[in-house]
Amino acid sequence: MSLIKSISGIRGTIGGREKDNLTPIDTVKFAAAYGTWLKQELQKDKITVVVGRDARISGEMIQNLTMNTLVGLGIDVIDIGLSTTPTVEVAVPLEKADGGIILTASHNPKQWNALKLLNNKGEFLNAEAGAKILKIAEAETLEFAEVDDLGKISVKENYIDLHIEEVLKLKMVAIDKVKNAGFKVVVDAVNSSGGIAIPALLKKMGVEVVELYCEPNGHFPHNPEPLKEHLTDICNLVKKEKADLGIVVDPDVDRLAFIDETGEMFGEEYTLVACADYILSKEKGNTVSNLSSSRALRDITQKHHGNYKASAVGEVNVVKLMKDTNAIIGGEGNGGIIYPQAHYGRDSLVGTALFLTYLAEKGKKVSEIRKEYPSYFMSKNKIELTPDLDVDGILRAVEKRHSNQEISTVDGVKIDFPENWVHLRKSNTEPIIRIYTEAKSQQEADELAQKMIKEIEDIIA
Repeated sequence: MSLIKSISGIRGTIGGREKDNLTPIDTVKFAAAYGTWLKQELQKDKITVVVGRDARISGEMIQNLTMNTLVGLGIDVIDIGLSTTPTVEVAVPLEKADGGIILTASHNPKQWNALKLLNNKGEFLNAEAGAKILKIAEAETLEFAEVDDLGKISVKENYIDLHIEEVLKLKMVAIDKVKNAGFKVVVDAVNSSGGIAIPALLKKMGVEVVELYCEPNGHFPHNPEPLKEHLTDICNLVKKEKADLGIVVDPDVDRLAFIDETGEMFGEEYTLVACADYILSKEKGNTVSNLSSSRALRDITQKHHGNYKASAVGEVNVVKLMKDTNAIIGGEGNGGIIYPQAHYGRDSLVGTALFLTYLAEKGKKVSEIRKEYPSYFMSKNKIELTPDLDVDGILRAVEKRHSNQEISTVDGVKIDFPENWVHLRKSNTEPIIRIYTEAKSQQEADELAQKMIKEIEDIIA
C-alpha cells in the first residue's frame, strides 16, 4: 500500500510487497541502516539503543525484528516494551544510551507502523543524519557482527512509571493543588499505550479517572487522530459523568487534546496556548511554534512580554529554534507540548500535568479558561497541480504579489496579514500546494483559503 522514507524515519503499512510496504525485510534494512550509522558516527566498541513501541497490533513483530537486527550488528538493546514516544525520549538520556527507536505510526490508522529515530539526547535526528541513514539503507550490502560480538537485549518494564516520576518532579507541577481540587477526568487513549500512562499519571495526582478506550490492544475504536469528528464518544461521556475535563491522546501519546466540562472541544491548537499561558505567568521567557500553528500563542506570549518565533513545520525544526531563542515552552498546534525543563520532545504527560496544575490554580471551569483566549479559526486545504508545473515558481509569484505584507519563506510562503494569515507549503512527494489559513471566524478562514486558491489559479493561467 505505502512506504514513506524520510529523514525522520520510515513509515508504512503492514503486509504486501517489499519496498512498497513496511515488510519485515524493509524493517530489518532500515534498522540496520540506523545501527550502521551509529557505529560509523560513534566509532566505539559498545553501543546501546533504547527501543519502545505503542500498542499497535504489529508492534511486537516490528520491535522483535528491529531489536534483533541491532543485536546482529553488535549493538546492545534496552527493551522498554509497551511505551510512549516521550517515554522513550526520556529513557535514552536516563540510560546514557547512544540512541533510541520508537515503533509507532503516531496518529495513522492501525495498519500503519513506523521506526522513529532518536539521537543520544533522546531527540529526533536532524536532516543531515536522516539523509545519511537513507543513503546507507540504499546500499547494496550491510556488514553485521561476528558471533562472539553480537549484542544483548536487556528488558526494563517500568519506564512509564519512571517517566511519570520525572513529570511529577517538575517545579511547575503542583500535585497537592491538583489533589485538593478533586478533579474528575475522562480519558480516551484510543486503546494504545496512553491507556496505561495517562490514567497512572492522573491517579498519582489524586484525580478520579473514568477510562474510555484505555485497553492497550491496538484495536483503535475510532480514527486515532484526535480531531473533533472522531471524538463523539468522549464528548458525550464527559457530560454524562459530569466530569471536569476530558483528555484525549493519540496512539504514541505526543499529541494532547482537551474536552471541556460541557462536552465541547477545547481546541487542539489551544493545548499549547493554555500550557504556555501558565508557564509564562510564572516565568518570563520566549516561545516557539511552527508556521502552521495558531497566532494565539504569539498573542499570549506578547501579553506576558515575551518574544514569539515561528519555525518550519516539523518537531526537529521547532526544537532547534527553541534552543536558538532560549524558549521556555513551545511545540506544535496539533496538541504537542515541548517543555525543556522535562525534555525536548512533545509530551502529553507533561502537558496534562501542567494544565491540571493551571486549572487547579485558576479555580475556573475549563470552558471559562478557553474564553480568556483570543478565538481563531483554521481552514486546511490543498490545490493539486500537474507534474510539469514549477511549484517553487508559483510560490515565488505569490510572495511577490504580497511583498508589502509580513512574509516568511522559512518553510514555503507564509503571509501575515493584520487580521489573519495564510501558509502555503509544497508537498515533497506529489504536485500539491497545501494551504493553511487562520482568521477570527471560520467563514473568514475559508474565504481566505478560496481567495488564495483563485490567486494561484490566476498565476498558473
